[in-house]
Amino acid sequence: MLSSVKRLLIGRPLKSTALGEQKLNILKALAILSSDALSSVAYGTEQILIVLATISVIAFWYSIPIAVGILVLLAALILSYRQIIYSYPHGGGAYVVSKENIGEKAGLIAGGSLLVDYILTVAVSVSAGTDAITSAFPSLHAHTVSIACVLVIFITILNLRGITESASILAYPVYLFVVALFILIGVGIFKIFTGEVSPTHHVAIGAPVQGITLFLLLRAFASGCSALTGVEAISNAIPNFKDPAPKNAAKTLILMGSLLALLFTGITFLAYYYGIAPKAEETVVSQIAKETFGRNYLYFFVQGTTALILVLAANTGYSAFPLLAFALAKDKYMPRMFTIRGDRLGYSNGIVSLGIASILLIIAFKGKTEHLIPLYAVGVFIPFTLSQTGMIIKWLREKPAGWVAKLSANLIGALITLTVLIIFFVTKLGQVWFVFIFLPLIVIAFLRVKVHYEAVGEQLRIDPEKPALQIDGNVIIVPVAGITKVVENSINYAKSLTDQIFAVYVSFDREDEKRFEEKWEKWQPDVRLVTLQSHYRSVLQPLSKFIDTVEHKASENNYRVTVLIPQFITKKSWHNILHNQSSLLIRTYLIFKKKVIVSTLPFHFKK
Repeated sequence: MLSSVKRLLIGRPLKSTALGEQKLNILKALAILSSDALSSVAYGTEQILIVLATISVIAFWYSIPIAVGILVLLAALILSYRQIIYSYPHGGGAYVVSKENIGEKAGLIAGGSLLVDYILTVAVSVSAGTDAITSAFPSLHAHTVSIACVLVIFITILNLRGITESASILAYPVYLFVVALFILIGVGIFKIFTGEVSPTHHVAIGAPVQGITLFLLLRAFASGCSALTGVEAISNAIPNFKDPAPKNAAKTLILMGSLLALLFTGITFLAYYYGIAPKAEETVVSQIAKETFGRNYLYFFVQGTTALILVLAANTGYSAFPLLAFALAKDKYMPRMFTIRGDRLGYSNGIVSLGIASILLIIAFKGKTEHLIPLYAVGVFIPFTLSQTGMIIKWLREKPAGWVAKLSANLIGALITLTVLIIFFVTKLGQVWFVFIFLPLIVIAFLRVKVHYEAVGEQLRIDPEKPALQIDGNVIIVPVAGITKVVENSINYAKSLTDQIFAVYVSFDREDEKRFEEKWEKWQPDVRLVTLQSHYRSVLQPLSKFIDTVEHKASENNYRVTVLIPQFITKKSWHNILHNQSSLLIRTYLIFKKKVIVSTLPFHFKK
């Protein structure tokens, strides 16, 4: 039944030879990897206005110069990540760049930041999409968290079906969103130039604002930089592109940057000209659409596509998180399970882990987007800064042809991203202070995992100078609970392997012990029976002591001890609840004992 449900949800397994078919062309990659960056248009401008609104609506004209500054930063990042794509065509982005050029700790900080960022990508995107849905249908406000969790589950299942299938589905809403916003911006600008929008809605650029401070402007700038989240995703996911992968990835990056710049500029300008103020119950994009179209079908088209891309922007995280987790796991900083491809050739363990972590985050923050965005943006700008710094070191060390121009681009990018990062920590310390706690903990966890794998590797490595432990014989211990076919099957199997056999019976009273010994003597006189008294009705304790005694004596003669556990297997799984699971408990307990082999011999029931 479970297998049938799995096949229904994610489809039939794909052959390993079909991996090449799972690569993305530019149009599909733009949809699946740029949805996060493009969707941030829906809340980037709003985050600027939320900060400026603390002064007054007169301060809203500052959103224009702040937007210009963000566009300059976007251009620097696009140029920098384009160089990273060509320099590190196997993917890994900021993690690989930082690790190879700055050092292990820097790489792990970048990798840890990005992993958290991708979890936040899903949580923020889905929460923002839910906000767009509830803006159009206010009666759903009370169910925000439930809606967000259901959407995460849907996207997780979609990604488990494979990257090309999810990309094919996601391409439509992403491009519909782009078309919808271009229509919105185009109609809005047309109405402004034809005089249909009153110029009294806004104040002139440069108008004096009482109470404005540099600190507040920097805070608004930092908040607006949330529009740049997702820019790095393409450099992490280069292996997902069709050949030539670096060239296609670079083209996709340029296309994404151009679309992001146009959409962000248009929405910011319309919000300023219309005099839009942020509201708790309605998004800025919703207000612009209502002012431009009224609440007609075009309004609902914009809101519908906005909600779709905000929800599906989470797919950027699903595309990049598994690949980054794979890179870290390959370097032994994360569990090996993240290197395994699933039935549909995706890294399904990474996909499922991301979905679970995102749901927990949404529940913890009650689906409040504004509480997540500051931490989200910090998680992006730490890798931004480290990757740019790593590229600077690379150019200084290698000095290839044209390295001065490349160095200049990365230097500008590093200075700007570092400045934004400092602004974030200074202006939003109260919201992002726990970065200083969880990021070191993540790095420590990475290092502990690496130490474990290295220790395991050292113990598994064969040393020709040290001869392997010789085994001269085997002692088999068979725990028995009665005289049955199950026990008979196990005793006969043990006899085929060795004549050193102990059948062990744990008794709770003397009378029972005598009766069992008499029956055993008649049934299996050639197999030694050991009866153990248990005054506290525990099977494990006396059995464990006996095994320790036998193991100690056996090791002196280079013998190994095998505990052969008889176990019957019921035909139907629900029948298990009708029987004691003592064999399972014994096996679970003994499997961790040193130098003891634990083996289970199944006996299958027919009815």
